[in-house]
Amino acid sequence: MRFGLFIPQGWRQDLTGIDPREHWAVMNGLAQHADQGSTWESVWVYDHFHAVPEPNGEATHEAWSLISAFAASTQRVRLGQMCTCMAYRNPAYLAKVAATADIISGGRVEMGIGAGWYEHEWRAYGYGFPRAGERIAALEEGVQIFEQLWSKGVATLDGVHYQVDGAQLSPLPLQVGGPPLWIAGGGEKKTLRIAAQHAAYTNFDGSPEGFAHKSAVLAEHCATLGRDFSEITRSANYNVVIGSTQAEVDDRLAWVHDHYRRTVPAKADEVLEEFRSGPLVGTPEQIVDKLKELEVLGMTYPITYFAEAAYDRSGIELFEREVVPALR
Repeated sequence: MRFGLFIPQGWRQDLTGIDPREHWAVMNGLAQHADQGSTWESVWVYDHFHAVPEPNGEATHEAWSLISAFAASTQRVRLGQMCTCMAYRNPAYLAKVAATADIISGGRVEMGIGAGWYEHEWRAYGYGFPRAGERIAALEEGVQIFEQLWSKGVATLDGVHYQVDGAQLSPLPLQVGGPPLWIAGGGEKKTLRIAAQHAAYTNFDGSPEGFAHKSAVLAEHCATLGRDFSEITRSANYNVVIGSTQAEVDDRLAWVHDHYRRTVPAKADEVLEEFRSGPLVGTPEQIVDKLKELEVLGMTYPITYFAEAAYDRSGIELFEREVVPALR
């Protein structure tokens, strides 16, 4: 089993109270921590502009700027976004951005890509908010542009949503064929079909029941398209709340509640329940058992989020000492 670590970038109220002049030091410090040793396969950021669970003006640093910065400041870990919204950047331009970051990093970029969902920031930034089918169709066209540019250095597509005519990309990414594609989302008719066609990785519902169901749908699409299902690594995102004892777990949950009451008081109870009900909440032994259950279902790459990471690394360190070795 491989492990990814989300770096706090503000989007989930996870830099609240920290002076903006210190944000990069905090984010880079955690990336540097992950870069040491071999515990973490990758570090991740979100591609969003407005904070959640509501757009309240809290810090939200831009994903691809961070990817390029981490590309220069780290040496080993792979660098991903979960996930880039196709519509936020022209796909030919985005292919160029990703190729440059791949070169800066020495070939360590992962391309998380999806159709997007956060309506408030779509409209606020002037992107409108097309219906889901249109957003997914744009995702598929954009992926085709990526693949042409990263493999051939030139792309032409007369699509419904995107038109490129001899777009050039040079130099090519260091990774042959470009950064691996993570198609994120669990839409069963279209998104998972796109994943079956193009993805090296998927990322969808991480509950045991949800993961098993989405995996079965993906397998059906692979069979229809003639794709080897085993070629696709299936991942999921997890909020981790870990403590040596149940009392410590309860203390961390109380911290989450208190933290969110500072900036989104009307949502604090809802956020607490989201964390409390997640699969990876408990002692190291309980979390190992849950991950082993998920591994049997084919989930071999959890991407982990620790709400307190910018303020306290002890949960991450406990996970590193007592969870990861049991699953390697």
